[in-house]
Amino acid sequence: MSGGGQGRPGPGGRTKSGKPRPGTGGYGRRKLEGKGPTPPAYLRPGHPAQRRAAAGTAGQAGAAGDAGTARRPAGDSGRAGGAARAAGTRGRPDDGASSGAPRRTGSSGRGSGAAGGSAAEVVAGRNAVLEALRAQVPATALHVWPRLDPDDRIGEAVALAAEAGIPVVEAGRAELDRLTGGASHQGMALKVRAYRYAHPDDLVARANEAGQPALIIALDGVTDPRNLGAVARSAAAFGGHGVLVPVRRSAGVTAGAWKSSAGTLARISVAQASNLASALASYQDAGLFTVGLAADGDTEIGELELADGPVVLVVGSEGRGLSRLIAQRCDVLARIPMSGAAESLNAGVAAGVALYEVARRRAAAL
Repeated sequence: MSGGGQGRPGPGGRTKSGKPRPGTGGYGRRKLEGKGPTPPAYLRPGHPAQRRAAAGTAGQAGAAGDAGTARRPAGDSGRAGGAARAAGTRGRPDDGASSGAPRRTGSSGRGSGAAGGSAAEVVAGRNAVLEALRAQVPATALHVWPRLDPDDRIGEAVALAAEAGIPVVEAGRAELDRLTGGASHQGMALKVRAYRYAHPDDLVARANEAGQPALIIALDGVTDPRNLGAVARSAAAFGGHGVLVPVRRSAGVTAGAWKSSAGTLARISVAQASNLASALASYQDAGLFTVGLAADGDTEIGELELADGPVVLVVGSEGRGLSRLIAQRCDVLARIPMSGAAESLNAGVAAGVALYEVARRRAAAL
């Protein structure tokens, strides 16, 4: 028999004698198990970051509901709904966006309700950040780890940010990891402003305000943001009034598009349409001719007689070209004659050639 001081362990983790109860070494009924990785702050119940995220989501939902009450009903022409914003903010970055998440957050607008803008983008890495700042990509903040080794790129990036009025914020490694989603940031990250897209109707209105026949470039299946930036640059050079892209399966205005546009995205509007075919039909109802660029087109782009009127140039992706539905919607299919070994041109080059030919014919008609 055991003495009174050596009885079985009691509650509270101690024996009757008050000594600590011996452990099981992890081999008892309740074995020691890991709890897994620590969740991010915005997912921890009760954490201030989680409350801020929940409040932001609720605010966005409320704003979308308020905007949805002012939607214009779609007409019989099947007008595509792009991102509806006020005329004073057409094609401009959203100054109020501050989220670094790579997700798109849209709000309801005119037409059939296409997204109002893309979410803020985060550019990570010293070279990428420096290139974005050199290209004057609009940004909301430059995050820098204060313990970085001396580097000319860091000094130039901070100087460019200060010159552009972009706040420079010190951020720890954990914060940079969260902002960049675990990407290799090398101690630097740049938050790019969310772009606010125009409505498809705004592009025609811009041409009317200038007293010119509309010249719009629509992209079908172009997913490389660098091509979008190149098209915007060509449109600005040859008198285009805007670029139209579909909401889905299409490149958006990202940091890559800003860089390849060489800053012209600040002067040329990009509109989004929830349905590209419906948007083209709406343009046709408004008196615009739709010209699709296709390798098997019946007309050479240099002989296009419609060039001196309001025109929508529709450019497909390299290799696949125009989709069947969009090709059927076009009034004319035009080809770019090529005599070399290349079988096709990418969207940026094809759009540039077509825009030059339209501008040349318009100048000759004056």
